Amino acid sequence: MLSQKIADSQSLEARVATLEAEIVQMKQILSAFTQKKSPWWLKVAGSFENDTTFDEVTRLGQEWRKS
Repeated sequence: MLSQKIADSQSLEARVATLEAEIVQMKQILSAFTQKKSPWWLKVAGSFENDTTFDEVTRLGQEWRKS
């Protein structure tokens, strides 16, 4: 009876160790999908700097709003 409890205990410990290892792997996989990404506007901000066409569009838009 005692040997059965020891065997069950060792089996349970091995199963828990396996589950813990699998959880670590799952967390690593999920972390790749849940990493903080920079906002989309940071990629766009400043992309029209020194662009004469954009400056003209901005000027025309201001004129239109003032009219």
